[in-house]
Amino acid sequence: MDSELDDFETLSTSDTEGVSPKKKGLSLKARAIGVLSRRENSRLELQRKLAPHASNAAELEELLNSLERENWLSNERFAQSLVNRRASRQGASRIVQELRQHGVPDEDIAQLNQQLRSTEVERARVVWEKKYGQAPADAKAYAKQFRFLASRGFSADCLRRILGDQPQSD
Repeated sequence: MDSELDDFETLSTSDTEGVSPKKKGLSLKARAIGVLSRRENSRLELQRKLAPHASNAAELEELLNSLERENWLSNERFAQSLVNRRASRQGASRIVQELRQHGVPDEDIAQLNQQLRSTEVERARVVWEKKYGQAPADAKAYAKQFRFLASRGFSADCLRRILGDQPQSD
């Protein structure tokens, strides 16, 4: 039994002696494509994720430019993806704030903001109906519903249209 085990160990170590060692880690481009294959990322977001793995800033900048030319990376596509994910639950101001945090250019944000504002009342009404479904009975309930919708990023004008005038407290 021992001789069989020794033969196995000898065989397994001798098989790997001629093989060159594996490259340590993925290339920067492979990492970038891996990140982008999971979900859309903005240029700034991808830059932050890849910075620890890049040997210098010029290499990273060159890679990001290359990815944009090859259409792997697109701020417009990222922005549209984020809007599609968030619009059903959040208001325009909150989505715009998140787009700015991700480094989306102001021109793209302005266009998306206009789109979001045009449908904000309908989207806020759906969120409100799902959570509450009935008009506030008193000032306390009105304030609670107003705060909830405002925390989601819906505008005050939009909320007044949905909740109506504030009930008078006794």
